[in-house]
Amino acid sequence: MTRIRQRLHVNGVVQGVGFRPFVYATASELALSGEVSNDSDGVIIEVEGTPAAIEEFTRRVWQRPPPLAVVEELSTEPVEPRGGTGFRIASTSHQAGGRTLASPDVAICADCLRELHDPADRRYRHPFITCTNCGPRFTIIRELPYDRSSTTMSGFPMCVACAAEYRDPADRRFHAQPIACPDCGPTLALLDGAGHLHGEDALARARELLATGRIVAVKGIGGFHLACDATSSAAVAALRDRKHRPSKPFAVMVRDLPTARRIARINDTEARVLTSPQRPILLLAKNAPLDPGVAPGIPDVGVMIAYTPIHHLLLGLPGDPPGPDVLVMTSGNLGGEPIAYRDDDAIERLDSIADAILLHDRPILVPCDDSVARVVDGTEMPLRRSRGYAPLPLALPIRVPPTLAVGADVKNTCAVADGRYAWLSQHIGDMDDLATLHALTTTEQHLQHLTGVEPEQIVIDAHPAYRSAAWARRHAGERPVHLVQHHHAHIAAVMAEHGLDDTESVIGLAYDGTGYGTDGAVWGGEVLIGGYKDMQRFGHLKEVPLPGGDVTVRRPYRMALAHLHAAGIDWDEDLPPVAACPVAERQVLRHQLDTGLGCAPTTSMGRLFDAVASLAGARQVVDHEAAAAIELEGHARQHPSASCYPYVLADGIADPAPLLAAVIEDLRAGASLAVIGARFHAAIARLSIQWACDARASSGLGTVALTGGVFQNPLLLALARHGLEGEGYRVLTHRRVPPNDGGIALGQLIVAAMR
Repeated sequence: MTRIRQRLHVNGVVQGVGFRPFVYATASELALSGEVSNDSDGVIIEVEGTPAAIEEFTRRVWQRPPPLAVVEELSTEPVEPRGGTGFRIASTSHQAGGRTLASPDVAICADCLRELHDPADRRYRHPFITCTNCGPRFTIIRELPYDRSSTTMSGFPMCVACAAEYRDPADRRFHAQPIACPDCGPTLALLDGAGHLHGEDALARARELLATGRIVAVKGIGGFHLACDATSSAAVAALRDRKHRPSKPFAVMVRDLPTARRIARINDTEARVLTSPQRPILLLAKNAPLDPGVAPGIPDVGVMIAYTPIHHLLLGLPGDPPGPDVLVMTSGNLGGEPIAYRDDDAIERLDSIADAILLHDRPILVPCDDSVARVVDGTEMPLRRSRGYAPLPLALPIRVPPTLAVGADVKNTCAVADGRYAWLSQHIGDMDDLATLHALTTTEQHLQHLTGVEPEQIVIDAHPAYRSAAWARRHAGERPVHLVQHHHAHIAAVMAEHGLDDTESVIGLAYDGTGYGTDGAVWGGEVLIGGYKDMQRFGHLKEVPLPGGDVTVRRPYRMALAHLHAAGIDWDEDLPPVAACPVAERQVLRHQLDTGLGCAPTTSMGRLFDAVASLAGARQVVDHEAAAAIELEGHARQHPSASCYPYVLADGIADPAPLLAAVIEDLRAGASLAVIGARFHAAIARLSIQWACDARASSGLGTVALTGGVFQNPLLLALARHGLEGEGYRVLTHRRVPPNDGGIALGQLIVAAMR
């Protein structure tokens, strides 16, 4: 019988995801001889056997890889037959010039969870149980190819039993690099006022503290969390006070889907996302009483299912003493700081917040916050793309030269690209802290190191005062630095997600809080027409003065008064923002608005949402951006079919003055916050449709892209999308990167490449 030999080169996420064991098992099943090895360009396979068997082998590698693998490219070439029998896994080679894709961190799998619960298993209650199908990857990898020596597990020699599993092709832990057991580490430790505890004693003490209302800092996969009992008012209040986070919602963690269903309403799509290997925080409608302080003033709560063995042990296994089964699990930091991930840093920064620190001796190489998502109309929409997703590549619709994009100053992520792929970093944070700028440096360096991309150019936001842009200029050296307008980048990002090429144009609706416009104004309620290379401004909200910059973001009543002033509406004492503004501040504010002193013109849709929320009686002062608008949207959901408020749209410019007057009329007639909110959302959805129709009449385009942080609003997004689809538009929304500034680096890469 004719025998041939074929060499396969496989690129993609094919290391650390059980790919070599899969190849070994598949080749053995098809009676093929040969070998498989990792190298710096992915995986190389040589198989020898009948042509039919090799054809079937190739088909399975391409079409049926392991669940966590992503095969991006597969090439084959004939080689000389060598004969022989059996298939083997060869040692790793380090070929220069290749590129392998690192796997994200993966939630504990069902098999490991079953062993964690099994008293007869040697890994019973082991906090670091993992296998080929789960566990840390991205946060422990120093370099590729992916081998134990290239990870932070290199300091933990395998015991005899683990080494036997590691070498056994039939074992689930075959070449699982983070493999460990109680005999070969890592180990837990707990630090509190009473001293140091280790192992099971540390875990028992942590559970005891949580059960008695204390706060525990917990080291996970990508950094530290701050945990407390989510049903304890005293614990939640103490955490808010110590973390300096007055009202921004906390996420909660539960052990399983049934527990999640007790506290939130969950449909089938949401259940799938919650239990996926990525295990993001998912925003869900509240279903049962948690402490009101967990997510005050809004109908949603962020829920995640435990994704590490440590989390499952904290929530308790059968036979453990009673303890909380819903834990607040929020980032281990003070507001505005990056997440703590090194032990010494956590001890220093979290000591004033936590009553105890539960840590372990497996180092975290790169910090990685939890991802956040929500489901809108049956489609997952990322709000923060981080753990579980980074650093998976995104396919690009055009070729991009080696490029670094540094994103924006809020919700920052950076990205590198080369050819037809881009790699977005994990969430870094807001660029208003020196520690976050340092985190940008280390993140960018690690991303380049893992991907092998050596950027020849850098892309920044056009805002002249962005810290991320200043950072890029300091690090550019001789490389050119390209500016991309903020909203152009937003629209390009959603276009790229959907694979639009460089010949296509769209009508882009970009709604957010702040973006530097080409005229120097603060844009944010924009209609742009064009493609990757160029976009023209077709319409926008009417300019109003933004008095005082960031202070107005924190005090929505100031934005309401600015909008009333621009609309020629008196500041009557019965209006909530007028009552909320101290008299002395009111006098200064009026002088600013009358003279333009300290004011910048803005077309921001986000600030209009703030103004209406304040005017309707929602929050007047907030501790995080869009808090008042989020509360308004939460109430507005009660009336999904409300009639819309009036507005004026002429020559592409939308004037909300009639809308504001109608809100005041409703308010004085006794309308609820829910009714006012619903009518306002209906008006903005109707305005979006009208803008698109006018733009289509002008351009002939039938595709609309919805982007910007305001389109995180699920009610507005659903209303606008349904209305536009009803008018026959193809509507593009975000599915792989956030609509907020966390996705803007993707758009920057594409726009710069076209120039």
